[in-house]
Amino acid sequence: MIVVTEKCVGCATCMLVCPSRAIKVEGKAEVIQEKCEKCKKCLNYCPVEAIKWVE
Repeated sequence: MIVVTEKCVGCATCMLVCPSRAIKVEGKAEVIQEKCEKCKKCLNYCPVEAIKWVE
């Protein structure tokens, strides 16, 4: 599962790189788990490392 930590600054980079449009940003990013394909692009592109993979 992809989770967004408190380090999120709301830059929306993750939302822009998500191919399944599973992230919305309203102040802080939020992952819509049902839509997430677990490609982990958001993890790789987050400039503040606020997105984590949790088993």
